[in-house]
Order: sequence, then C-alpha cells, then structure tokens
Amino acid sequence: MAALLRLEDLTHHFDGLCAVADFSWEVEPGELVGLIGPNGAGKTTLFNLITGVLPVRQGRIFFGSEDITRWPSHRITAAGIARTFQNIRLFKELTVLDNLRLGAFARHGYTVWQALGYSRKFRQEEKKWLTQAWELLERLNLSRYAEALARNLPYGEQRKVEIARALMGGPRLLLLDEPAAGMNEAESQELISLIKEVQQDFGLTIILIEHQMRVVMNLCHRVKVLDFGVTIAEGSPQEIQRHPAVLEAYLGKDGSLLD
Repeated sequence: MAALLRLEDLTHHFDGLCAVADFSWEVEPGELVGLIGPNGAGKTTLFNLITGVLPVRQGRIFFGSEDITRWPSHRITAAGIARTFQNIRLFKELTVLDNLRLGAFARHGYTVWQALGYSRKFRQEEKKWLTQAWELLERLNLSRYAEALARNLPYGEQRKVEIARALMGGPRLLLLDEPAAGMNEAESQELISLIKEVQQDFGLTIILIEHQMRVVMNLCHRVKVLDFGVTIAEGSPQEIQRHPAVLEAYLGKDGSLLD
C-alpha cells in the first residue's frame, strides 16, 4: 500500500541546535501511529514542518502523490492535513459553534466578493458548514455547549472542541499533539474512546504525540521513539514497551509507568 505521508531526510536546526536530523518515515492510510520521546526530542518540530508552520530547508515531504514540501499552511490544510496543538488554541471569546465553523474555512467554495455580497453561493456554503458543525457537536456529545464561549468549557471539553474543529476541515491525516496533556485518568480514558471512534467513523490516518504512555499503548498500531530528532526505536506498542533503551530513557527501568 502506498504511503499517505512520506518524509524524506528532514533536517531542521534552531540557532545551531539540530532539532530533527535526517528523519525519514512513512505512514500508511488508516494507521494510528504514536510519536514519543522527551521534551525537545523534535516531535512538535516535525508536526510544524509537516503543516508548513516551519519552512522545510532540508528534505522533502509527500502527502499522497503530492510533493508538499514548499506548500503554505493553508494549502496543506485544504489538501487534507489537520492538527491540534500542545497548548489548546481555540478562539476563547467565540462560541463553540463558531469555533467549528472557522474550522471549515480552508474548504469554503466562495470568493471574498461572494461573501461580501452575501451571495447565493455564500449562503449555500454557510448552511452546509453549519449543518456539519451541528452534526459534529452531536457526534462528540458537545451540542449542549454550542452557544457557550469556548473559554467557559471544562478543560477536557475544550480538547474535544479542538478535535471537532480539526475534523471540520475534512482531513485525511490528523496530527494530535499531546491531546491528553493535563487530563486526569477518567478524562484520558474518555479521550482514548473518542479517538478510536473518530478514526473509525471518519476513516482517518492519525499521528499522535503523547507523554501519557497508557494512551499511546491503548491507541497506537505502532510507535516511533525520538531523541534529539533521531529515531532510537520503532515497533509495535508491545515491542516498544520492552525495548531497553525506551524503558530506561522514558518509561523507567521497571516500566512502571505502563502498569
């Protein structure tokens, strides 16, 4: 099966510090893969390179058959790559419903002039996205918050809204950057169920950055481990759980964090 995402020899430096070094990777359609490692390992840098937040100065990125290495962020989003962030980035002073509607912006089919003139095309598009937003709110059990300001939602619900907004763009690839950060055990379990349902219902490929190892081991088909931008291990969750370098560096020598 052809890879949905292919990274070739990516390298990126910050002020002389190498954050990602000659990194290559392929992710196939329908996979749910984990990307783990300590802070500063290069995980979020990879997400920023994939999504065009950072310019690619060395290496290439392919999405399906397209070379997206030099594409701007908005074009990458429109092509079908969506993400969430380590720190929640909602429009806190807007309602939950409006946050979702903004998530469809990259897919709108009207011009600026059609929007300014409130044309038939504009009205049709807005009606379509509004309907889709309500459907997502219902599906993710968020409809009761539709008219609430995003800042007033509980932390775990804000995380769900961020995922819902990403889904509004109709992605094929979803990048989740520490979605369980700050969650208690009950919230993490709910998140695991949500991600599984979202992947199945929407037919997504997902790359997950996460420090909560229980989340990674419960969700991912395979896991890649980074240290200073270099792969030190890759395999199934079970293989990673037993890998000596991973156990010592990230999980504790006795693997107690996985108990």
